[in-house]
Amino acid sequence: MYQTVRGKLIVLEGLDGSGKGTQIARLSEALRQNGRKVHTTAEPTDSVTGGLLRDALSGLVKRDAYELSALFLLDRIFHNVNKKNGIQQYLAQGYDVICDRYYYSSFAYQGIEADLSWVMEMNLNCRKILRPDVCIFLDIPPSVGDRRIRDDRSYREIYENVDTQQRVRDRFYEVFALLKDRENIHIVDAARSIEAVSADILKICEKLKES
Repeated sequence: MYQTVRGKLIVLEGLDGSGKGTQIARLSEALRQNGRKVHTTAEPTDSVTGGLLRDALSGLVKRDAYELSALFLLDRIFHNVNKKNGIQQYLAQGYDVICDRYYYSSFAYQGIEADLSWVMEMNLNCRKILRPDVCIFLDIPPSVGDRRIRDDRSYREIYENVDTQQRVRDRFYEVFALLKDRENIHIVDAARSIEAVSADILKICEKLKES
């Protein structure tokens, strides 16, 4: 009997203003042109919990890093197991799932104020949360991200300032060092042209499908 080949879970991470949305759109189109089925998604999700998170990230509701970590965990479990449009459903149907942010963001953002080991353990030890096939980190200096945000938007979220973004970037690198023997993580210089960044991302994903 014909069996659908499981798709790949591809996560794009980066500081605010790193260009994840643009690169996800370009990668999705490239993969589709190569005959792949693609589903794009993001965290926070559109769930009720995701709404609580967006309210907090916008500054509308004040929550501490531990509350945010727990809410992101709940939203991430829903993101994986939701029977209507969850990650696991799409992967089982042969779709490549491209996710804008995943648990690495929890480690880097909430991990600058909450206990990092606690945030990591509750995500990595949860059986309902899938490990990505690859994480691609779009690396930019915080000053570059700040300029892009200033040029593109009229509002900022609670983490979107240069000092905080530098702490977040440092934490990302700390997390990647801790996970280097456990996860497939690639760092891409995203301060270059959109085309150069896209080419590097596509090469990484093409190799992923060959493995």
